[in-house]
Amino acid sequence: MPVSESPWRAPVTLAYATFVLAGLNAGVGGVLLPALIGDYGVDMTTIGITFFVSSAGFMLAGSGTGPLLERLGTRRALAIGGGLYVMATLYMASRPPFVAFLAVQLVVGYGIGVLESVLNAYLTELPSATTLLNRLHAFFGVGALLGPLTAAWMLTFLPWTAVWLVLAVACLPLVAGFLLAYPRPTPAGDGAAGRPVKTGPPYPDALLLPTDPEGSEPERGGLLTAVMRSPAVALASVFLAVYVGLEISVGNWGFTFLVEEHAQTGLTAGYISSGYWLGLTLGRFLISPVATRMGLTAIGMTYACLAGVTASAVLTWAAPGAAVATAGFLLLGFFLGPIFPTAMAVVPDLTTARLVPTAIGIMNGVSVIGGAMLPWLTGAIGQSAGIWTLMPSAVLLSLLQFALWRMIVARMTPARPRP
Repeated sequence: MPVSESPWRAPVTLAYATFVLAGLNAGVGGVLLPALIGDYGVDMTTIGITFFVSSAGFMLAGSGTGPLLERLGTRRALAIGGGLYVMATLYMASRPPFVAFLAVQLVVGYGIGVLESVLNAYLTELPSATTLLNRLHAFFGVGALLGPLTAAWMLTFLPWTAVWLVLAVACLPLVAGFLLAYPRPTPAGDGAAGRPVKTGPPYPDALLLPTDPEGSEPERGGLLTAVMRSPAVALASVFLAVYVGLEISVGNWGFTFLVEEHAQTGLTAGYISSGYWLGLTLGRFLISPVATRMGLTAIGMTYACLAGVTASAVLTWAAPGAAVATAGFLLLGFFLGPIFPTAMAVVPDLTTARLVPTAIGIMNGVSVIGGAMLPWLTGAIGQSAGIWTLMPSAVLLSLLQFALWRMIVARMTPARPRP
């Protein structure tokens, strides 16, 4: 049954709306930095601490997603994540002291991390998971595109605190929607277990399984320990860390590359940089449906996208003129787009059903490390050798993803088709 005509329509629509909010949250940060620096009287290095604190909260959420779902189920886990985000953003809207502002970033990162990890796990278990997850992350891109525009417009007539107030208010109906649209956990038949169990349609919930699909006993030890022992999940985590590092490196340093290597004006380079993120979003909306019509599996689509990323990076690197480099830059974003959500979609082929949400949380959390370290390394290399090194670095990272993906595919044990 198509998701658009099924009982899953309302939860999926809420998931899309939640990822728009997550994208808005990510997109407003850069625009608010100058206002925060001026208001609190701190420097760029000090305000940068907020990124590390927020990332720590996000990683904490990722590592705890499986146990949280195991105890509470999807509905209450989402309500907790959304509720914490509302409280944290309302507190920031009150303009707290700077130390408190730094500390509350941990709660913001945790709330967003719970929402992202739980929804990734939920959609992974639905029909046409690959297409749904690509759309989910495309809506993140929509929010990330709208965030800077919204924040910049609001700052023309309101203080920076108003932006956080708007985000808190926007999250409130989502929290209500989680409580209304997502499934209530079904009490386990075995009272000793004290854990919800999966009973089938209308609402699949990955963590409502006390055992794997074949009915074997639960993995010994905690969920996190079991996942950390899985080589396939470890490889997938590294794969996503490299992916996010590549995506953010190009997104952050592409402007400088276009200005210094291709003599673009600041305005033109800004438009092209926005086009990169637009290409990323469009790739998530368009490539998966086309691949499905062509009969490509998630594995084949990922190989095709990685080939497109490599070719686009080579084209941008070796381009004889600014126009060709611009086209390569836009195509790079387009082919990068589906890789992250498609990797999430194949997690059920890497581990047992009970461990899927924990695995997704770990992968989501580890990806933040790549998103922090690789852009920093790219900038350091560019500082010493020149920003022209951005595209050779992108090629190397893409080839590394090829190698990692081959190793991941070799460890897959498909449980069902992945359209």
